[in-house]
Amino acid sequence: MQWQQSIKPASKPRIGLYSVGLKAYWEQFPGLRERLLEYGRFIEQRISNWAEVKNYGLVDTEGEGRKAGEWLNVNQVDIVFVHAATYSTSSTVLPVHQICKAPVVFLNLQPTDRMNYEASTTGEWLAHCGACPVPEFSNAFNRAGLPFRIVNGLLGLEDSPAISLSNESTHMRKEAIRAWKEIEEWTRAAAVPRQLQYSRFGFLGNTYSGMLDMYSDFTMVQAQTGVHLEMLEMCELDRLLQEITTQEVKAKLEEVHAMFDISGDSPSDPIARKPTEDQLEWACRVAAAQEKLVREYDLDALTYYYHGTPGGHYEKLQGGFIVGHSLLTARGIPCSGEGDLKTALAMKICDLLGTGGSFSEIVVVDYVDETILLGHDGPFHIAISEGKPILRGMGLYHGKQGNGVSVEAKVKTGDITTLNVTQTGDGKLKLIISEGQSTNGPIMRIGNTQTPVKFSMHPDDYMKKWFMEAPTHHCAIAIGHQASLFEKVGYLMNIHTVLL
Repeated sequence: MQWQQSIKPASKPRIGLYSVGLKAYWEQFPGLRERLLEYGRFIEQRISNWAEVKNYGLVDTEGEGRKAGEWLNVNQVDIVFVHAATYSTSSTVLPVHQICKAPVVFLNLQPTDRMNYEASTTGEWLAHCGACPVPEFSNAFNRAGLPFRIVNGLLGLEDSPAISLSNESTHMRKEAIRAWKEIEEWTRAAAVPRQLQYSRFGFLGNTYSGMLDMYSDFTMVQAQTGVHLEMLEMCELDRLLQEITTQEVKAKLEEVHAMFDISGDSPSDPIARKPTEDQLEWACRVAAAQEKLVREYDLDALTYYYHGTPGGHYEKLQGGFIVGHSLLTARGIPCSGEGDLKTALAMKICDLLGTGGSFSEIVVVDYVDETILLGHDGPFHIAISEGKPILRGMGLYHGKQGNGVSVEAKVKTGDITTLNVTQTGDGKLKLIISEGQSTNGPIMRIGNTQTPVKFSMHPDDYMKKWFMEAPTHHCAIAIGHQASLFEKVGYLMNIHTVLL
């Protein structure tokens, strides 16, 4: 996804795992315990592709359950996968999660797609009866007020164990592929809440005056996400700007030429012209200062907007923002314009999941193609661009002060998902998710980002549904169909989530 190494690479999630069983079985059926532990190690190995796994092993008594709960707490896991390896009483499992409060997902992964009915023994059956205790677990958890989720399917081994009397080579079965896709999504989603808990978002300047949908209570945002808000002033950025050397500007200019095409004059819009050398030099000088600001304040994301005295120095400074903030967004530091903190959060969620997250709003509807153009006057997520983005010199920024260099680009053609973070009347955050297709339709040549998106319904029907959810008017565009993944993030963060 990323064209350069992230400034602050995301850490892997910590996944708790244990298998359940009934202690009485081990003497009755020799080899069963060891067989089930091997299944657990297989699950651990698979999940290790995406996460750091803390595998407790086997929980087969109520006392072992309490030990497991304490152990999982010590390891500070983000989520716990409970492998229903065979039948176990619910009294064995419930204590684990009365002690460890991490989210719970039961894994009902049957090793075989079909029992060998003619040859099977009771011990063979017990190695495949993981579904048997799950209703009991769900009842106990419900009555204890503990939330949970369940993944059903096949274990997905490539080869059958020597002890097996059944065919356990199920890795190509759709039930295994589907189950492991869901497990991967839960694993990736589990990284987001903890990453946000340790994130620092910069707020530079203020929110665009009058955009009431974007105003948020900073304490409310931290209370619901854990994100720390660092208030920044333009003079702090200006201090860093004064320290930028000619060599740093040159290096940033080389970076810009590698990542962007420099446009000529727009054939249609008189305010969108070829960037002048002075405009490019200024954008690169500001970009170098923006990166220093991010590093000095150890930021994970940034939202910004400045509106001051016309013709002032800070007006010129903010006029150079878009290029640098686009570069930062592509390097894992999402930057949202107009002081939209909630969309910075949406972009950061997309970024943590490796799906992009470009700053957008509704631009215009194409009723002929039945697409909605989504975009903005910047910044743009370069790493998910369809081809090289274009830089245009803007004689003015519509609705804002100043002039400078802007990005003209579209998100790559194919599956996309929009993620909107809004705030409800009772002060709660809400996620609104929509899947669609980025098409190869035309865009305007006006120095703005624009992506024509075709949703599953007519634009009028889509807009009616979206508007009625009371969204923030900006959203983040991610590549790929990510609704299932984003929904899991909402669940793990205890944020109400709507899929359109």
